Amino acid sequence: MASSARVDLDGNPIKPITICMIGAGGFIGSHLCEKLMSETPHKVLALDVYNDKIKHLLEPENAHPWSDRIQFHRLNIKQDSRLEGLIKMADLTINLAAICTPADYNTRPLDTIYSNFIDALPVVKYCSENNKRLIHFSTCEVYGKTIGSYLPKDSPLRQDPAYYVLKEDESPCIFGSIEKQRWSYACAKQLIERLIYAEGAENGLEFTIVRPFNWIGPRMDFIPGIDGPSEGVPRVLACFSNNLLRREPLKLVDGGQSQRTFVYIKDAIEAVMLMIENPARANGHIFNVGNPNNEVTVRQLGEMMTEVYVKVSGEPKLETPTIDVSSQEFYGVGYDDSDKRIPDMTIINKQLGWNPKTSLWDLLESTLTYQHRTYAEADCNMESKQSSESSKKKEGSENESSYSVGAIAAGAAAGIGLLAWGLSALVSSAGSESERKKKTMKAPGKDDIIQREEFERDPKGYFRDLRKN
Repeated sequence: MASSARVDLDGNPIKPITICMIGAGGFIGSHLCEKLMSETPHKVLALDVYNDKIKHLLEPENAHPWSDRIQFHRLNIKQDSRLEGLIKMADLTINLAAICTPADYNTRPLDTIYSNFIDALPVVKYCSENNKRLIHFSTCEVYGKTIGSYLPKDSPLRQDPAYYVLKEDESPCIFGSIEKQRWSYACAKQLIERLIYAEGAENGLEFTIVRPFNWIGPRMDFIPGIDGPSEGVPRVLACFSNNLLRREPLKLVDGGQSQRTFVYIKDAIEAVMLMIENPARANGHIFNVGNPNNEVTVRQLGEMMTEVYVKVSGEPKLETPTIDVSSQEFYGVGYDDSDKRIPDMTIINKQLGWNPKTSLWDLLESTLTYQHRTYAEADCNMESKQSSESSKKKEGSENESSYSVGAIAAGAAAGIGLLAWGLSALVSSAGSESERKKKTMKAPGKDDIIQREEFERDPKGYFRDLRKN
């Protein structure tokens, strides 16, 4: 139940507000909605093209204590006239919508740029014109490469935090060359940050910009072929989880030498709540939200995930737990990467008093326990279903083959007319089998999964039409 006697960091009573949350049905949005519903009196206008990750908050209708405080609006901000009206209804808009999967950055650069810059423009515009506060989710990728990565490999300065720790108000944003289209995401995110900052400076927009550093936890991304497209390539946690669930070696891109920090989603949501409820301290600021204590190489992450998964699943470790693949093989031509992403936490600690709490082992144990319980059974059911369908198809094919041969033999004995009938039956049978094959080739999934695939895997014509308009 939401408490009625809540105060902000300065001791002022926290008044209930209405929040327009764009991208509420995603990983971060679902956890933020849970927190807002269970612990605050705030109302949420939840906007997204799918709602499978927040259905437990919406259904059954009117069955929860918070049912009158959350409304789901199925819309795509690219082309929906309702967007401005919903922003006007709210006191605060939180924009979480984005294409944010590295596999898309250099394979779908136009979609990535449009999603992260063009589609965000109306949100910024409506907030500014209607004097509404905005919390915009950016990315730690806006920092690009570290200064240290350009130093000689044997330089002792590479170990100096001044050359790799990333500070909101000091660190430069260093990207690769234009043909490295992996930076399309970071450039689009940086440009919308600059626009928001300019709106604040020139037109008085009240804003807060969030730069997440690898937030992980339950419901992050999807597992290919189970609740997402079979050909999809999610972010590293879900990629490794997929390998572990299927008992496949974890694929380490370029040896897994990149260094990252990881923060638990529940810790990160606490930081966002402080931003929501302390506008006087958060307005006009850019915040790194990460956990510098959870720094590992991607290889070390894979090794730790393997150990944790053995513990939570009870399954033995593979003889070959990892394999190395090139970035070009895994992501395609045009991929590039940053060497380190270590956040400086000075500003968020000073302004909001926030520090992360959860260790890497603990957050992986919590996350992989969820992944195993949620997906291992689904994967087994899918394999069982595929095996059953394969057996039925084989049996049906053998029956049809016997029937067709028999019909032809009977036709030969009875004369030309009956032979023609037998051949006709054979052709008809083959046609039916062809139709069945077409049906089995269709990607399985519920409506919400299909909607998610359409949203995250837009056809090229979709953005062509958008640019024409």
